Amino acid sequence: MDTARKYVSPTREADAAATRARIVDAAARLFVRDGFAATPLRAIAVEAGVSVQSVHLAGPKSALLLAAFERTFAGDEGRHPLSERPEMSAILAEPDIATMLSLYVAFIAAANERSAPIWTALVAAADADEQARAAAADLEARRRGEMTGGAQLLLSRGLVTPESVAETADVLGFLTAPQTFVYFVIDSGWTVDRYREWVQRGIERLVIG
Repeated sequence: MDTARKYVSPTREADAAATRARIVDAAARLFVRDGFAATPLRAIAVEAGVSVQSVHLAGPKSALLLAAFERTFAGDEGRHPLSERPEMSAILAEPDIATMLSLYVAFIAAANERSAPIWTALVAAADADEQARAAAADLEARRRGEMTGGAQLLLSRGLVTPESVAETADVLGFLTAPQTFVYFVIDSGWTVDRYREWVQRGIERLVIG
């Protein structure tokens, strides 16, 4: 009888997670500062204080770029929808519509503010690197799916009609997009407070009506 069992060490798993977080955060800093193409894996290893082999094991640069955005925007990385993260899940479960909207917009504004530099680096990388372009396209496809989910939530609460779900998702996607934040706050000089108020008014007028 085979009695061998796989041993999983919580301490080892925690150490591995901490090392990966250091690598992703280091990659984010360098991608923002020096650009994606100009950042070799060795530089990421030095910045993170780990071996080059550890960086190789963490994935290709394009994967680190995507993970850096996810971690900066949502607080962790992974393909699970934003709506499944605990903070956003609690926001969407808020029974009062006005409170839910205010909390949602505040979350998005803060997330876009945190991630704007790495988003800009990701867009620049996608222009020149095929793998980075694929990562950006995957991210956008997932974001569109989440906007559809948001529109479906509004439908379930009687705030939009079935016929307007697709358009609602498109409008939500535009209002909350990282590139919209960059345009208004980074390029046009708006304050984050002004941007947040604009997003909230936009959802109230264009989506909920």
